[in-house]
Amino acid sequence: MAPQEISCALLTRTLEEFLAASRDAVVLENGALIFDLQAARYSLSGDHGKCLLHLWSAERNLVRRVLDAEQKANVLRLSVQRMGQARPSRLEICLRRDARAPAARKAARSAYQQVLERILTRHDPDSRLGRLTSAMDLERSFGPVYARGLTRRGQSAFAVLGVNAQETQTAVDGSLTFGILWLEKCRESHAGKLMVEGLKLFVPAGRSAVVRQRMAYLNSAAAKWQLYELDEREETITEADCRDRGNLDTRLARLSDDSITLERFADAIAQVRAVLPDADIEVLSPGEISFRCRGLEFARARMATESSFRGHPELFCGTGAHETLWTEESAPRLTDAIQRLAAARSSHGRRDHALYRIHPERWLETLVAKDVSVIDSSLAHRPCYAQVPAFSAADRSMVDVLALTRSHRLAVLELKADEDIHLPLQGLDYWSRVAFHHARGEFSRFGYFPGVELSPQPPLLYLVAPALHVHPATDTLLHYLAPEIEWTLAGIGEGWRERVLTVFRKRASDASSPARLQ
Repeated sequence: MAPQEISCALLTRTLEEFLAASRDAVVLENGALIFDLQAARYSLSGDHGKCLLHLWSAERNLVRRVLDAEQKANVLRLSVQRMGQARPSRLEICLRRDARAPAARKAARSAYQQVLERILTRHDPDSRLGRLTSAMDLERSFGPVYARGLTRRGQSAFAVLGVNAQETQTAVDGSLTFGILWLEKCRESHAGKLMVEGLKLFVPAGRSAVVRQRMAYLNSAAAKWQLYELDEREETITEADCRDRGNLDTRLARLSDDSITLERFADAIAQVRAVLPDADIEVLSPGEISFRCRGLEFARARMATESSFRGHPELFCGTGAHETLWTEESAPRLTDAIQRLAAARSSHGRRDHALYRIHPERWLETLVAKDVSVIDSSLAHRPCYAQVPAFSAADRSMVDVLALTRSHRLAVLELKADEDIHLPLQGLDYWSRVAFHHARGEFSRFGYFPGVELSPQPPLLYLVAPALHVHPATDTLLHYLAPEIEWTLAGIGEGWRERVLTVFRKRASDASSPARLQ
């Protein structure tokens, strides 16, 4: 192999491995955001000694020859060349969506802190505001994203937390988690000296939907919850009404008959099953299906439209946003890639391999969905549904697993394979949507759980995570959920890839409630 071809092969492999774990990444060219890999696709070609990267979305299409690659932390920096141009340019693939320089982030947060101080002083002149901080507190999981403080009037006080408009929507949605923890910290610090009545939470204007929905299902007897939308430019605030639990932006998709779709793609299914017999098949739409290996998508088949207006199935292979058309020429290479993927994504695979580590929740979901009774014996083995769509303004639009108890009561299972501080409130997101549709009788009407008369009781909430990876803040957050939410925290063994085994369960009925406001 010529030196140029060796270099091309190394570049292609570097890109493949980095992009395999970068489904949520963004792509920047010369500092400008051009692609979000959640909504874009890509393909790689290493033919003829040239490494070509092709990116496309509904808005744009881009092809670049990759000349060099350098990885620093969570960023892969590429030196690329446009077709027909001699001078190279810079392309960056960032795992973190906030690509601002540290100095720019720090300046924006400092400016916001001053705005928040002015607004709090003007909005409530009779209260005394302590100094706001955004200092790191690793013991309590507080970082510099959120400005925190305490406002007091006499012997009463409110915890205050705010997030500026330049932070990501994920940071905004997560603000209530940290707001609850800050409230608890303030109560502990001022116990016996002040009564910290509740939380005043400030989020950017027009971006409060998820937080508002979550706050509606917190325990109003445990704290007073106040949510404000803050316009930094005008320095004004508007209080949001969190009492309306029925105003959800959500729509349940009707359960469809997939038999016709599977028949339409019978040839593609046969091709894939010849390589990987136990591949899971997911119908995405009447014109597209997905093939998965332990939760990781590695191929799709979709209907292609020719000039004759007659569609025919096409099979594309690749992990993440990467895809290559299955042809007679590419079949040997793709067959080898699928077999290597299956070997890497097995319970005995190398733990440091990217394909072993990627999307662990989806892997766990496939195992739990096969038999939900491993989480709790009160859950019925069948029927159950994975990834039930509930289109909404939430950060995700899927319920992990929807199941039934043996007494036909709905159960929502939120799964995490790694430590996640947001587990309780993310579970609350999906529980509230399921409760919303269940109260309207939509699950039965839209074809779910056929032949079963569902219990009219509200759904149960199961939060599932490896026992050694349950975040220490989970108990605190669960204690602030509304008392009508019957939750179970299930800790599973660390060897769940070989066998899902529940090693402990903690239920709402077992937990002591937080002190009520006097």
